[in-house]
Amino acid sequence: MNYLVTDIEFDFTDSQGELDDWEQEQIVQNNIGYWEASDDDDLIEEITASTGWCIKSINYEVLLK
Repeated sequence: MNYLVTDIEFDFTDSQGELDDWEQEQIVQNNIGYWEASDDDDLIEEITASTGWCIKSINYEVLLK
């Protein structure tokens, strides 16, 4: 399935501290857009694996072919 991620919020806290605002914004912007995944759960796994950050919330649309 194809997805259009329109908004995403990551959990940018970890044991090493927090990223600065500019870095956070770059990661968010780099993950807004089109993704291909087998289902909703796979979409979240794909983005998490790609970024290394857990997702707190995500908004997306399912695109029909």
